Amino acid sequence: MMLGYIGTYTCTLETTWVRSLKEKRALIKPVTEKLKARYPVTVARLDGLDAHDWETIGVVTLSNDHQWVQDTLRMVSEVMHTSGCEVTNEHTSIVPLEEVMDVPEDPEEPEE
Repeated sequence: MMLGYIGTYTCTLETTWVRSLKEKRALIKPVTEKLKARYPVTVARLDGLDAHDWETIGVVTLSNDHQWVQDTLRMVSEVMHTSGCEVTNEHTSIVPLEEVMDVPEDPEEPEE
C-alpha cells in the first residue's frame, strides 16, 4: 500500500528586462502568493535572489493520489507560464513517500 506521493516542480524565471531587485520582486511575489492561495502547495524562492534578471522557484505538494499530484503540478506550471516571465529549466518530479522516508514494508508488522 502506498502512503502517498511527493510532487516537486522547479523552474527558472527569466526577467531580462528588469533593472532592479525591487522590480523583480514585484513580479515574482504575486505569482508565488497566487500559487499558495490557489493550491495546497509550498512555494520557495530557491536561487537567483540577488540577481535582477532570473530566479529559480520551487513548489512542493503532497497527496495519497498520484493523479491529483500530477494535475496540481500541471496547474502550477500553467500559472508560471502566465506569470509574465519567461519560464526556462522547468522540471517536475513525483516520487512515492516510501522512497524518501524510512517506512517499514508492512506497517502492521513490528520492527525487529
